[in-house]
Amino acid sequence: MSQAPEAAAAGGDLAGFVAGLPKAELHVHHVGSASPRIVAELAARHPDSPVPKDPERLVDYFTFRDFAHFIEVYVSVVKLIQTQDDVRMLTYEVARDMARQSIRYAELTVTPYSFGLRGIPDEAIVEAIEDARAGAERELGVVLRWCFDIPGELGIPAADGTLRLALDQQPAGLVSFGLGGPEQGWPRSLFKPHFDQAIAAGLHSVPHAGETTGPETVWDALGSLRAERIGHGTSSAQDPELLAHLARTGVPLEVCPTSNVATGAVPSLAAHPLPAMVEAGVRVTINTDDPPMFGTDLNTEYLVAARLLGLDAAGVADLARNAVTASFLDPAGQATLLAEIDAHLAAWVA
Repeated sequence: MSQAPEAAAAGGDLAGFVAGLPKAELHVHHVGSASPRIVAELAARHPDSPVPKDPERLVDYFTFRDFAHFIEVYVSVVKLIQTQDDVRMLTYEVARDMARQSIRYAELTVTPYSFGLRGIPDEAIVEAIEDARAGAERELGVVLRWCFDIPGELGIPAADGTLRLALDQQPAGLVSFGLGGPEQGWPRSLFKPHFDQAIAAGLHSVPHAGETTGPETVWDALGSLRAERIGHGTSSAQDPELLAHLARTGVPLEVCPTSNVATGAVPSLAAHPLPAMVEAGVRVTINTDDPPMFGTDLNTEYLVAARLLGLDAAGVADLARNAVTASFLDPAGQATLLAEIDAHLAAWVA
């Protein structure tokens, strides 16, 4: 990557470059992407919820004591999704917010099992997200794909339900199979049979690992779940052998700097292991995780990464290319988006 010691000083100029940079995002949660505007509208639809209906009060509501508190708050927002129309509105409005950030392509992590618990039928869930996907591409220029995610804290029944929905419904936008939630007490290997079946059905393996536990969880995800990308992988930097393995095999990490600080996975941005990952030759992509909940967006995360790595515009463009080449977008789509990134950089330099 192209580095420049003066990158931080030129932050204003770099911010303009990033704002217009065509981008892909690979680690961003469906419900966690709901802006205060969207959450407040959902809360107004379902007034029995503890979630504030005033967007300004949501700032305090989205201040997390620790990872367990984050999960508690996240689940309260998930419970706002009670109807098929809620699912469609959420999905389309998330795409609208992405379009404002020059995001051209996103693999949105969807947890359909949670919607099923609210009584929404499988067919209705899929119809809603697919209708929103088509509208987002047609009207907003944002291409969406799905990662169906197991809420790990709900155990084997949730894994069974997520896999069944994925295999039975087979939505056109579905490209991958994931695993989220708390890692402590939920070894990745517990879900090996589900990932084996998903992989056999043609889905890519993209579990969370090493966010709130040590590097052993990343090893477990690589071995048991045959992970093609690792969600977060923050603790990988604690294990030089693991970093060397990731660099050698080219397995990318989906890095979410601000999220890691907000949930307590790392103590501060200054202490974030992103520079160590890059120095070790690991492929990294920059992502938001749950952007409004953490008071961020993808443009902000690119600027954070630029500061941590000392990048100029060309280096930031390299990060954008990493996300495209690590994605599950088809080769023609990748080529088009890479050409857009190149053109944006050339115009900026000129």
